[in-house]
Amino acid sequence: MLKLARAVTSLNAVIGRVASWLIVPMFVLLLADVVMRYVVGRAAIWTAEFAQLIFGVYAVIAGGYLLVERAHVNVDIIYGRFNRVKKAIVDLATSFLFYIFMGVLIYQGIDMAWESAAQLETSSSIWDPYIWPVKIIIPVAGILLLLQGIVRTVSDIRTVKGVENDPVTFGKQASDDPTH
Repeated sequence: MLKLARAVTSLNAVIGRVASWLIVPMFVLLLADVVMRYVVGRAAIWTAEFAQLIFGVYAVIAGGYLLVERAHVNVDIIYGRFNRVKKAIVDLATSFLFYIFMGVLIYQGIDMAWESAAQLETSSSIWDPYIWPVKIIIPVAGILLLLQGIVRTVSDIRTVKGVENDPVTFGKQASDDPTH
């Protein structure tokens, strides 16, 4: 089980680091769009749309990495003052919402991706790029996030039970609050 948790966490960490580099082509494309529009006086028809497609991949595929790093948005007014055990209890108590959301995301994402790939869907814009590959990434990213969520749930259970967690496996939980 520990090897599987490490593998899921490592995979999400690597994907997150690779995905972080998608900022570079997005920046270059948007910069090219501005240069073409205001310096050359003629907009490129594909740069902004291509940047949007890259951003779509970036936004969904980084979810598992954010969970590894525990970087999703929290309301820290109260939660931030809790020790590790109290945080784990709150996370466990609210985890059903995560699992409901992930079930819907994966189910709907697979349906949408299947339909899009079957039609070889395009954007229907002037440039008209294929968008089905981006839509296929949605359920894949959902599955990666779900797997990381399971790892986190196991980590929270271990924390509540007083079992030490391996920080490599369970993100930053072990270092969140040294006072326990």
